[in-house]
Amino acid sequence: MSGVTGPMRWTKSELVLFKKLNTPIKIQRYLNKLAYDPEPGTASPRFVMKEKKANCFEGALFAAAALRRIGHPPLLVDMRAVNDDDHILAVFRRNGAWGCVAKSNFTVLRFREPVYRTIRELMMSYFDVFYNSIGEKTLRKYSGPFDLRRFDKDAWMTTDRDVSFIGDALNRARHYKVVTTGQIRNLEGADKDLVKAGLLGANTDGLYRPKK
Repeated sequence: MSGVTGPMRWTKSELVLFKKLNTPIKIQRYLNKLAYDPEPGTASPRFVMKEKKANCFEGALFAAAALRRIGHPPLLVDMRAVNDDDHILAVFRRNGAWGCVAKSNFTVLRFREPVYRTIRELMMSYFDVFYNSIGEKTLRKYSGPFDLRRFDKDAWMTTDRDVSFIGDALNRARHYKVVTTGQIRNLEGADKDLVKAGLLGANTDGLYRPKK
């Protein structure tokens, strides 16, 4: 991105890759091709490009950096779950509507077209397909858009250091409820065929082991 200098300068080979990722869907397709990393950790977008693997959080960081290259602010939204892994999205707006790019072990938790008027609308597009490996619908809360530019001084896009401090700050951000207690009590499980579709190609080592 023009205007990003100093320790966050990209190498020539990195810029060649970013030049190819000139739309949100191309960024998503790049993430889809990366191996899903089952190991916990929070590495920078540079590390993702180097190692060609990412977990959910690292994928969102990479997507935010790539979206920044094409003119979008680098924004994350945190999705909190129960009896399941949380999920992180890199969100963007086009013509006033929200969409997102995401890395996930579940096929149904990835890209969303920018057609949602609010972040809550975007979140609700995930609700029925945000389930764990035994089919429980697990999404409970979400954050507002979280701007990563506050971490530019830490060179979050290119550093070799662990950037878990970003996750710590995101966890402290305000989160909003998706459903009420009464609605939770009456939730149905996800359709078994949908669960199978969501797990297509999943790295089983990276799957949350839900309590039954």
